[in-house]
Amino acid sequence: MTRRALAAALVALLAAATGGCGYGVGAGAGAARLPAGAGPIFVAPLENRTTDAEAGALVAAALRTEFSRRGAVGGEGSSTRLEGVVTRSTSAPLTTQGGTWRLAFEVQARLVVNGQEGASVKVREEVDYLGEVDAIATEGRRRLAVRRAAEEAAREIAERLEAP
Repeated sequence: MTRRALAAALVALLAAATGGCGYGVGAGAGAARLPAGAGPIFVAPLENRTTDAEAGALVAAALRTEFSRRGAVGGEGSSTRLEGVVTRSTSAPLTTQGGTWRLAFEVQARLVVNGQEGASVKVREEVDYLGEVDAIATEGRRRLAVRRAAEEAAREIAERLEAP
């Protein structure tokens, strides 16, 4: 058997094996189920009302990634836009010794379709992280918690905006 024939047989076998397990190949295989009239979504830069300088940018980037995974990301010319604001990003120790901290993170988002507000959601995420004796190390862990909260908020926003 030639290499080309072997490769073709392997591809056919792989396609047959994954055919019934929910995986698909090609454009639109994972397209999001958006509200009626909505098309690909352009994620506008999010307003940031927190003291975390990068919170808005982190959530916007996570939203773009999330909608891209779902096959629903659009460009600036899209008729569907997602606008939002990060309203809270605060950290506080959970224990008197400061060994465990909790980050509270809130985002409000609204879907605008052809200039009309289509849906609006508010999400709150809480992420725990470990403190360190070294303040710089604790700050590094807090920044990682902000990134994780931004990703979790983006996932929840995308899921709540999808039509049932």
